[in-house]
Formats: sequence, C-alpha cells, structure tokens
Amino acid sequence: MEKYMQNFIELGKKIYNLENMREAHRFAVFVTRCCFNAGKMRSIIKFFNSDELLKKIATAFPYVFEQPTRAFFYHRSTFDERIKLIEDHMQFLKATLQQETIIDLYSDKSLKLWQMDLGDEFKSMELVLRIEPGQRKEGLNAIMLLLPNNEPIYQIIFWIARDKLGDWSMWIGAMQGPNMENAKEVVKKITKKCHAYRTKNLILYATQAVARVLDVRKIYAVTNEGYYANNHVRSDRKLKTSFSDFWIEAGGNHTADSRFDMLPLFETRKSIDEIPTRKRAVYRRRFALLDEIDSSIVKNLNAVLLNPLKNL
Repeated sequence: MEKYMQNFIELGKKIYNLENMREAHRFAVFVTRCCFNAGKMRSIIKFFNSDELLKKIATAFPYVFEQPTRAFFYHRSTFDERIKLIEDHMQFLKATLQQETIIDLYSDKSLKLWQMDLGDEFKSMELVLRIEPGQRKEGLNAIMLLLPNNEPIYQIIFWIARDKLGDWSMWIGAMQGPNMENAKEVVKKITKKCHAYRTKNLILYATQAVARVLDVRKIYAVTNEGYYANNHVRSDRKLKTSFSDFWIEAGGNHTADSRFDMLPLFETRKSIDEIPTRKRAVYRRRFALLDEIDSSIVKNLNAVLLNPLKNL
C-alpha cells in the first residue's frame, strides 16, 4: 500500500496546486480516497497506461484520475460508474478521431467548428469543441460558443458512453450560459444576428449536429434532479436555467431514470405553411443559418475523423 500511496501522491501533485490552501485540502482528500479505493484506482491507472495515446491524454489532462474520486458527472454517480464512463469516452474517441486531434483537445486546444461575424465591439463568435479543467465536474468534452479572447457565451458539457442497451450515447452533464457583466446585451445581439434564434437553442442545435457526425445513437441530458451539484448543496437550490423544462421544450422525453431526459438527434423545424406570413422571411434566413452551421460542423469534424463521411 505504501508504494501505491506514493503513486497517488504524485498524481495529486499533478492535479492540485499545493500552494493554495483549498487545493492542498483537496489534494489530501484525493490521496485518502485513492487509498480507500486503491484497487479501482489501480484499474484506471492501468487503463491509461495501456497505450501511448491514453498515456498522452492522462499527461495532458491528469484530471481523469481525479474525476472518479469525486461526486462528478451526475447526481448519485458511483465510483465504478465514473470509471466506466471515463474509459468508455476515451475508447470512443480512440475509435473515432485522429490521435493528434484527441491530444489537442486535452492540451487546452480547440477544434473550430463554425464562425460568425458579429461586427461592432463583439467582432466574431466561434463554435468550438474542447475541454477545460473547470468543466471536469460535468463532463469530458464541451461544445462552446466563444467571443474573442475565449470568453464563453454558452456551452454544453458532455461525455460519450454506452447506455444500458449498449448503444453509444452522448450524455449532457450541463448547459451553461454567459457569466459576464453585459450578458443580456451580448445574448440579445447574438439572438438578433441569428434571426431571433435563442443562443441556448443554438448551442443545443450544434450539439445535436456534433452527435450526428460522431454517429452516436442517442442523446441523454441531466435533469434538475440529475445535476451533479445536487450531491453537494441544499435540495431547494435553484438553477439559473431549468434543465428539465428546456429539454422538454426542445423535444425531449423523460426516461425511467428521473436524472436523465432523452433528447432527439434532430431539431424539428416548422414547415413554411405553419409559419405566419409576416415571419416567413425571418425563418428562411434562420433555416439557412442552421444549414450553414450543419455544413460547417460536418466539414470540420469530418477532417479529423478516422473514417471520414462520404458524399458530403
């Protein structure tokens, strides 16, 4: 055990800043939990040492060793479940994306999927695939709408793992909106630029498009009850956005597990006949924009797939 404890200490030093008291406390808790779950930790360490790509991922993003030890991803997740979803996600990426892209994603780099010119002071907006240490509580990758200087507007954080039926599925751990002084102004401007299409709908639309290109079979999303932070806070805690309400509004359905709703892979569009005459021009422009986003996501993801899509 002494040998393994030293390994856990070395891992903890890669994850936490020991000069910060709060981080030092988390380091101590991490080592303790590793020791109490030594067999399980040895298992995930062995997994990430099993080939060179996984070793490089763990070196660039050592938080994969912290995530099983904390109550992350979703409410009442277990240590074993967290290990399984991490391993599933990495195996899926290995079978789907080029190695260089995977390493980049865990090395604080972004894969650009689409860009829009906003003009004026906001200049432009990018849609990217990436992961940041601050997102590790809710998932293993994120689809983000960013302003210049990597300032996030909206983001959906997710992982990919098999469901109970064995189908590869995208699991959304959180959707987060802007956290800036002029957030309402920014969102209003983007919504107008997107022909009255709300930014939270835009980020979900992009996420569905990414899921389709990655060829997952289903999308699950945490409900208010399933949000990971329910492990840590009062039961009357209020979310800024009700996940549950939005998922159902977006065409989702409840599942037998109240922690997750199932979302469609495609957004249902109104037909022109269903749209009032005075709004048809706006909807046509909106649909053209969404088609542009689809095409851009397909093109940019296809460039990094191990088995590129044909007949684009």
